[in-house]
Amino acid sequence: MTVPEKQQTKEPSERAQQTEDRPRRRQARGERRVAQLLEAAASVFCRTGYTAASTNAIAREAGVSPGTLYQFFPNKEAIAVGLSDQLLDHWAQSHGQALARENADLPLDRMLDAVLDPLIAFNVENPSFAVLMHGADTPGVIVEEIGTLHGTMLARVEEMIGARLPELPADERTRTANMAVHLFKAGLTLVMSHEGAERDAYIAELKTVMHRYLEPLLDSGSPAAR
Repeated sequence: MTVPEKQQTKEPSERAQQTEDRPRRRQARGERRVAQLLEAAASVFCRTGYTAASTNAIAREAGVSPGTLYQFFPNKEAIAVGLSDQLLDHWAQSHGQALARENADLPLDRMLDAVLDPLIAFNVENPSFAVLMHGADTPGVIVEEIGTLHGTMLARVEEMIGARLPELPADERTRTANMAVHLFKAGLTLVMSHEGAERDAYIAELKTVMHRYLEPLLDSGSPAAR
């Protein structure tokens, strides 16, 4: 009994499709496992800090064996770098949304909401970012990337100030941007150390401080008038 011609031509294509699908499924499983391990690492780093964390603790948190972890990451530093890359990608999105050029044209109170809310939300949703950013033993490559990010953020703040005050001298614009960024970072530390209604109160306080610092400049056009 012969196999119908239609079936003969269909079976090889089905086999080829199955062959192509297998690597895709393996890749998808691998991506899910990496995401699982990075999520576990974020939890462990937040709980113990980077220095005290271990690959065994991360594997336990992820519910896998150390051997499985080592299939994807050779050591703790590689895990931290992978997590940092993921967080910095997310931060860049928040940074772009917060420091968009059009926000510079908003009234000051609305501008502060538009700038600060996405940046605060990112840090609240990703507490491991602060752990890696401030850790004494954070891998050097992460420190360099965070330094680059800080420089980019500072430049964007300067651009926003320049958009509102085009006549402001460059050195005063840089100084004002530096103060604004460091005020934000100091206030963020307090925001992150509280929860619930108390966190909301500190967010409101941070915006009040930023408003009181920036309002005289934006009203007068010169820091000297403050």
